[in-house]
Amino acid sequence: MTTEITTLRNGIRVVTQHIPRLETVSLGVWVAVGARHERDDQHGLAHFLEHMAFKGTKERSARQIADEIESVGGDLNASTGLDTTAYFARVLKGDDQVALELIADILLNSKFAADDIERERVVIQQEIAASDDNPDDMAFDLMQGVAFPGQSLGRPILGTKASVGSFQAADFKWYLDQHYLPDAIVVSAAGAVHHQSIVRHVEALFGGLTHRERGSESAAYYRGGFAGSNKPFEQSHLLIGFPGPSYLEPDFYTAQVFSGLFGGGMSSRLFQEIREERGLCYSIDSSIWGLRDTGMLSVHAATSPELVDELAEVVAAQLTEIAEAGPTEPELQRSKAQLKAGLLMALESSAANAEQMARQLLTHDRLIPIAELIEQVDAVDAARIKAFARQLTTEAPSVAVIGSGRKSSAQASRIASRFAPIEAPVAVGKAAR
Repeated sequence: MTTEITTLRNGIRVVTQHIPRLETVSLGVWVAVGARHERDDQHGLAHFLEHMAFKGTKERSARQIADEIESVGGDLNASTGLDTTAYFARVLKGDDQVALELIADILLNSKFAADDIERERVVIQQEIAASDDNPDDMAFDLMQGVAFPGQSLGRPILGTKASVGSFQAADFKWYLDQHYLPDAIVVSAAGAVHHQSIVRHVEALFGGLTHRERGSESAAYYRGGFAGSNKPFEQSHLLIGFPGPSYLEPDFYTAQVFSGLFGGGMSSRLFQEIREERGLCYSIDSSIWGLRDTGMLSVHAATSPELVDELAEVVAAQLTEIAEAGPTEPELQRSKAQLKAGLLMALESSAANAEQMARQLLTHDRLIPIAELIEQVDAVDAARIKAFARQLTTEAPSVAVIGSGRKSSAQASRIASRFAPIEAPVAVGKAAR
């Protein structure tokens, strides 16, 4: 594999990885802007804009966009996150120019026609309704809300039915002009690609963008609290979150190894103790995510309402046990092996490689060799895991419970009190009437 990087005169970075054995190309445009960059009156705008990119340009209708990519057997999609937005495609060898031209067109020449906006507004409101019917989505949104109250990080990426109800063409154009800037853009491609060919196409398509300095983003602050919402579900869904390291901190790798041994697989502490030994739930897992300035570790489980408190007690007990005694050597090595295997297996996917290269350039301003990532994982030892767990026991949790009946908020409050105390706790989510 050959990896190359070129920075255009306007600041756009182009990175490619030639993988000789492949007959396909995964490529896309990643932009360092997401839901966290929205003002209070723009809640849901980043995601709405991503939708509108596919609704027609000055040269192509929405149908023509779909026809053109599928006529070469490819697919085109997009996603909006907290700090990035991505527009990506997968095509056969030799069709990378088709994909790049389509992505450039939808980003640079979207019409934002009024009737298209109104039609897509209804689509997004239906997407929000679907999310509101999904207990996992609801629990995550509630947890984020108490973790980062009053901040864009604490709001659902989709927005609300009300917040997306007033956006017009001028809002999308302003957002594009302010945030889709050359030094915030990485064009990444992996597979059957030739670097100089991709660079020439990107220069021709995006070279007209003018370099401007990006504004700074507001710093995140974690607070913690509890939230409950009563819904007519058979099970209660529980999320317990803790503040974690940003992806720029060395302890981010410690957090990943900890998450793996705590609740990352069938051999993890929580799966073995809560499911296998006690039969308290069907599935339980932990996960970690990080941004430039903050991160979170969370535990998710679903169980019968009457078992929620007992399940949370076991989570707290297992966390305390690791904080006091540290992990066993076998479970530490298993978690590290899982993490390293995941990193290495991802190298076999052109789509994963294209995304990873783009994200590394946007977040670290360099590509991180796989050997360096493996070295960071190998450096995590039992003492670091123990210290990380001990730190979690001192942090105010963010607890969300979605369940039937009228007791979800009370359950969330009780569960939060089992962990570190919360100063001036934030309680959101009232019982449904």
